[in-house]
Amino acid sequence: MPTPCTPLPLRRFLCALQTQASLFWCAWLCVAAVAAPALPNSVDMRLPKKLIATGWDKADTQRLRENIKLMEQRPFDGVFFSAVGKNDAGAPVQLRPAHSNQAWKREWFQNCIADLKATKFTRFTDNFVSIGANPGDVDWFDDDGWKAVVDHWRMAAWIAKQSGTQGVHFDPEPYTKPYAQFSYQAQAEKGKHTFNEYYAKARERGQQVMQAVVEEYPGITVYCYFMNSVNISATGQKDPRQILVQSGYGLFPAFIDGWLDVAPPGATFVDGCETAYHFNSEREYILHALHMKIACQELVAPENRAKYRAQVQASFGVYLDAYWNPPTSPWHIDGLGGSRVERLRINTTSALQAADEYVWIYGEKNRWWPTPNGGVNKETWPEALPGSEDALRFARDPVEFARAKIAEMKKAGILINLARNADFGSDKVEGNTGVQQDWKEGGAPAGWNVWQVSDSQGVFSWDREVGASAKGAARASKVVNGCFIQVADAKPGELHAVRAVVRLQGESAAWVRVRWQTPENKWTQVGQDVILPVEQTDDEWREVFGVAAVPEGVGKIVLLLSMANQSAAQDVVWFDDVELYRLQ
Repeated sequence: MPTPCTPLPLRRFLCALQTQASLFWCAWLCVAAVAAPALPNSVDMRLPKKLIATGWDKADTQRLRENIKLMEQRPFDGVFFSAVGKNDAGAPVQLRPAHSNQAWKREWFQNCIADLKATKFTRFTDNFVSIGANPGDVDWFDDDGWKAVVDHWRMAAWIAKQSGTQGVHFDPEPYTKPYAQFSYQAQAEKGKHTFNEYYAKARERGQQVMQAVVEEYPGITVYCYFMNSVNISATGQKDPRQILVQSGYGLFPAFIDGWLDVAPPGATFVDGCETAYHFNSEREYILHALHMKIACQELVAPENRAKYRAQVQASFGVYLDAYWNPPTSPWHIDGLGGSRVERLRINTTSALQAADEYVWIYGEKNRWWPTPNGGVNKETWPEALPGSEDALRFARDPVEFARAKIAEMKKAGILINLARNADFGSDKVEGNTGVQQDWKEGGAPAGWNVWQVSDSQGVFSWDREVGASAKGAARASKVVNGCFIQVADAKPGELHAVRAVVRLQGESAAWVRVRWQTPENKWTQVGQDVILPVEQTDDEWREVFGVAAVPEGVGKIVLLLSMANQSAAQDVVWFDDVELYRLQ
């Protein structure tokens, strides 16, 4: 008998077939995954995860309005966009260089609001107007200059609020040498003021900026390419300012503290962790999410730490060019034995899982939509990096991706169901090993094995009179905890879609579980099981559908049609029309 890799006392199992012994080592997993029936008025408790596009093909409000139908065909939930107004002379005025002492008029940007209100958004729900800390030539002690900077921030928030967009996107990076807004060493009056004096003034300016912003838009989201994540090296110190004094962003934590000082509870801040451009493992995303949520609190004043925990989100940037650049480039992501586009899918999925809500996708040399930027190639990202769009679609919404891919494969005539006797309509079927399996009177449907806990006296059978689309279904009753089981071959990196229809009667609970085995039939990658719960169906057929990416070291995908909590004979579950598709 096989030995569980994680011992669980008092949980044992039976093997129906000696040749399938390792299949039935699943007592612990079925018991651990008992799914209570959903409440009749169940609420979707999932955290929303969204992809935001930006890069050298960034649209302004006019191009956003003109190209929205094309843009929304891409796998994103929104964009960072530019706002370009017109001054009294009709000359263009960019909103992005907001940290300047130039006086602007609000009405100069009325055209941007008009563009956005005329844009027929259907898919892009989270859009952000971009501003930056450039040219950054306003010293922190320049009161008149900061009146202009604060007013520019106010205008950005006004545009976002009046146009119905999500908020403001802020880029703190200095692009206009020799200025650097957040570097103490770059300040014009550093000879007159100590770092601590600048730090206190930066916090005051942050208060002034955010007070103006939330007066215009109390529920705003301020999405930054990075926040305190850029200064993670300053954490772990008795006084982080000893490190920050030499940092290019040493005054940024104080500015952020000023935001938190005045921000109302409805305001949200997003640390985009631009450092993630180099990440190539799930561990890196998880580790840096912890850094942002925990360690970076050391850069926040103690009185603001509760507000930081409640209102600052962890996010990540994914740099598309790193998956396209040659190995000689310093910005290169290795495929780690697989394709680089597969790494894009895996890394974007990891980023979304570790993020609170958002991941931003940044590209430079290729484009998603039309752009006048001459530095961008004519090729789109799907053309330059084949498979990149599918990779992002899968990461963003695996179910939506799978349904679209199944329809595409069905139309092309290449859709193959890997589940055997999937409609439960046959009494003979070839097993996974090539040996024919015949149905036996009173037994489970042909091609399916069963398991239940030792104290369960449940009945597994083939119901030839009941079915969702035709007669024939797998039936289980009075099962304390158990499942129908089937195995198919699989390879690491493959994507599989799983579907079944389920009918519940009485107090039954049911779910479909996907597990993994090595090519030698040993259980593996336990933490990457996929569970598809079944809502209470009131004796009606209901679909369950999900997607599973095959992990490393896997050679078999195992389907478990599971049930539990059946205490009486009238507690019954039926499974029918099982589908297992390898998505190409």
